[in-house]
Amino acid sequence: MAAMSKLPTPNSGPGSVWFDREFPRLPRDREFDQIWPKHLRDFSALHWTSVEICQHAARWLVTGPETRVLDVGCGPGKFCAIGAFTTAGHFTGVEQRKRLCRAAWNMLDHYCIPRVQILHANVMEISFANFDAFYIFNPFEENLMPELKIDDEVAVEMELYGSYIDYVRGQLSQARLGTRVVTFWGSCHEVPPGYECEETAFDGKLRLWIKRCDLPVGDSSFAAALMGDASSFSIV
Repeated sequence: MAAMSKLPTPNSGPGSVWFDREFPRLPRDREFDQIWPKHLRDFSALHWTSVEICQHAARWLVTGPETRVLDVGCGPGKFCAIGAFTTAGHFTGVEQRKRLCRAAWNMLDHYCIPRVQILHANVMEISFANFDAFYIFNPFEENLMPELKIDDEVAVEMELYGSYIDYVRGQLSQARLGTRVVTFWGSCHEVPPGYECEETAFDGKLRLWIKRCDLPVGDSSFAAALMGDASSFSIV
């Protein structure tokens, strides 16, 4: 069994996660989530990836210390943090909610986590050419299902779902061969032609996609299609 990265000793204070120094282990979700205020912990089961799945996904994505991973819609940074603990890769999260970025920045500082940066930005401001691998956990579905939205800090509109999907598909279609994408839950509309699903885990909900050939995305637009018939887009 490969040795697990030793987690840094967290700063002292309420909510600190305990780590066995002789036998380093990943924290359980309830332990890890204590760093966040209660209103964010309450969203954990539905919106933040579990520690176990973070570890599995990160190890699929990172092929070496040079790997640069982008988490699309990173929330408070849980996937990026666990990924940096358990692999040698570099992780960047993009999140448009400022309060979630603050929660991520505080968590990274509290645990002295290296090789992670959190960007307060809209994904459509990010060039995917700067990254080698991508993690996508239902970042846009709240635009189709308002009951899933976290707060009112950002606009939630059906048209935005199509616009975000079109942007991500377009960026991924331009990626080089061998690019890795991991999706968790969701419809996988973000994954364009040319990517093959090579592995699955957790009852098929976690999927590893690898780009094997260059294929055109085509002229179809999710944004335009949604305006015509939203019922044709299902959420798995």
